Amino acid sequence: MLSNGRPLIAVVDDDSSVRKALAHLLRVSSYTANTFGSAKEFLDSLDQQKPDCLVLDLHMPDWGGLDLQHHLLRNGIKIPTVVITAHDEVGLRERCSNAGAVAFLVKPIPVDALINAIDSAMQPH
Repeated sequence: MLSNGRPLIAVVDDDSSVRKALAHLLRVSSYTANTFGSAKEFLDSLDQQKPDCLVLDLHMPDWGGLDLQHHLLRNGIKIPTVVITAHDEVGLRERCSNAGAVAFLVKPIPVDALINAIDSAMQPH
């Protein structure tokens, strides 16, 4: 849902400093950003507004990013997703892709790589 003509990006990450930095980066890059500290917080927001793209951390307490991706997939909720993680484990990239992620980025993420991944994720495939 475009907000003021700007694409809405949801950031789900349990680290408040990462959420704050990504929100700032997205806003100065002509996006609207909503941030969430957990998968549950994000899911609760979907009744009000569905984002144009989801930037999702994989490793979080309770539900991780892959759990959230599988939940969205099972429930037919299609949101272009960019996965971010500090851990590039064997097979993880493929598992995220199979769950619907269109990009997989390892922290620290270069700004241009994140913006390019978001722009690409929102293009019709």
